Amino acid sequence: MKQSGSLSYELEKPDNLVEFLEGSVKRVPGKEAFGVRQEDGKFRWMTYGELGKRVDNLRAGLSGLGIGKGDAVGIIANNRPEWAVAAFATYGLGARFVPMYEAELPKTWQYIIQDATVKVLFVSRADVMEKLKPVIEGIATLEKVFLIEGEGPGTMTELEREGQEKPVPPVYPSADEVAVLIYTSGTTGDPKGVLLTHGNFTSNVIAGLKDFTTVGENTVTLSILPWAHSFGQTAELYAMTRVGASVGIAGSTQTILEDIQEVKPTFLIAVPRVFNRIYDGLWARMNKEGGIKKKLFLFALNAAKEKRLALESGKSPGFMTNFKFNLGDKLVFSKIRDRFGGRLIESMSGSAAMNPEIAQFFFDIGISVYDCYGLTETTPAVTVNSPAGVCLGSVGKPIDKVKVAIDDTYGDPVLGDGEIIVYGPNVMKGYHNKPEATKEVIMDDGGFRTGDRGRLNEDGFLFITGRIKEQYKLENGKYVFPAGIEEDIRMATLVENSMVYGEARPYNICLVVPDFIVLETWAQEKGLSGTPQELVDRPEVQDEIARQINSILEGKYGGYEIPRKYIFLKENFSLESGTLTQTMKLKRGAVFERYMNPIEKAYKPE
Repeated sequence: MKQSGSLSYELEKPDNLVEFLEGSVKRVPGKEAFGVRQEDGKFRWMTYGELGKRVDNLRAGLSGLGIGKGDAVGIIANNRPEWAVAAFATYGLGARFVPMYEAELPKTWQYIIQDATVKVLFVSRADVMEKLKPVIEGIATLEKVFLIEGEGPGTMTELEREGQEKPVPPVYPSADEVAVLIYTSGTTGDPKGVLLTHGNFTSNVIAGLKDFTTVGENTVTLSILPWAHSFGQTAELYAMTRVGASVGIAGSTQTILEDIQEVKPTFLIAVPRVFNRIYDGLWARMNKEGGIKKKLFLFALNAAKEKRLALESGKSPGFMTNFKFNLGDKLVFSKIRDRFGGRLIESMSGSAAMNPEIAQFFFDIGISVYDCYGLTETTPAVTVNSPAGVCLGSVGKPIDKVKVAIDDTYGDPVLGDGEIIVYGPNVMKGYHNKPEATKEVIMDDGGFRTGDRGRLNEDGFLFITGRIKEQYKLENGKYVFPAGIEEDIRMATLVENSMVYGEARPYNICLVVPDFIVLETWAQEKGLSGTPQELVDRPEVQDEIARQINSILEGKYGGYEIPRKYIFLKENFSLESGTLTQTMKLKRGAVFERYMNPIEKAYKPE
């Protein structure tokens, strides 16, 4: 397989997603594949054998509609078994799959359907269909739209029934054929369609499983990340399908804690925010309860630290250290693990580097949380921390067959960083219908310019230092990389979200979204009344939030980087307001436009 340049890669078999699924269907037909939450909170499971039959039927149904090699089949749906059925049925015809989010603006659906020339579209529910109808009128290339829920004409169920009557054998695409067209979130301008091949996905999964050898048929995970994004799609859907693991699908963000108790995952794929919230919640609870519970909590943490330091120095922890740790584990840590279902031992975290202190906390209590790094354009994994090697604070080492280089053109000589360049079979084929945009990021030698800044340490671990497009200069000429500062600000107990701003200004300011749930509890303890939104205006609340933020930033950042003023917001950034992407990244331009007046006011002389 040749990948976007002069580099070529010998891919391991199977090198297509059709055979990924077929292997597990043949090997473990009776094994639970996907579980769906029911109204009573219990999960109903589909086996691999049942999954294989539904894929066969839908593939035949799509074939009867004329879908073939190179055609585009779209879906607007949250994670559900039918998502996987539609995807694998599409691959078995040599067609490309185009996933879209349910929680998306209709005009974005319209853009993607037109740009990808989607011929057949699956839509989750009737209410989503109603939002879709006005924007698809007049799209000549869209031939059929099917409703996933329900039965009868115009539904996915009916199309499967039709396909069952006229079976069609699968085709096996070559590694360099496009499997999926994923549209990036689009922090600026229209979304870009990323062309990802079968070889991109299969090589990424196979390389990742080499680092996570504990993941196999007995693995159980809870799906909380959208498959419409490459991280959830590759690391969860395809990796778990490859090994024949079981995937419970969370009902919603509100039911995750209940779902974890029901599914009892052994492996979890998440983002740092999930672990940050749990960590913050534990400390808030301990600080509130105090007394013997907090003392016991601290005792257990100190025992874990003692044991870890002894092992790191190559010494035996000793009888007393082991005794204290085992006691703390029984009385404290086991209770925390029970909140994850009691069986979770490993987790992979992506989208942003975890705070090393929080990562260490979870390692100490017996849940290994491994940071990784990647982009949609790299399918997505580039580097991972794993049982094969971990360095907290980093995003790991390059996975098998992937190489990382650092271009110091945009770097800081002191930090020794620069733009991260990625080489490997995971690099996309290009951007759909955007040859100029493709040329901007794909180098002549096949390397992909990530736009991220980073550095490699002497052991080959990658550290992210910023985003090139997000860096800016203050009025004094000093560079600021806001993402890292914002991530640390979000560590403050009373903070939910933040955005640092200061381009061409004399100093930085920060827009702060309080954590309204924690704020309400804190206010009650302080004898303050009012709704969370009313509390935001109180000077004592603002002073406390500023104090917490400054205590985190001081000593870690230069004085010019620390915000001098804060703008306290009464609503969070969101998809609905256009200030967040689907992957929860800030749309900085949109945030600035929305809050332009208070930002300008913050820079006026007092």
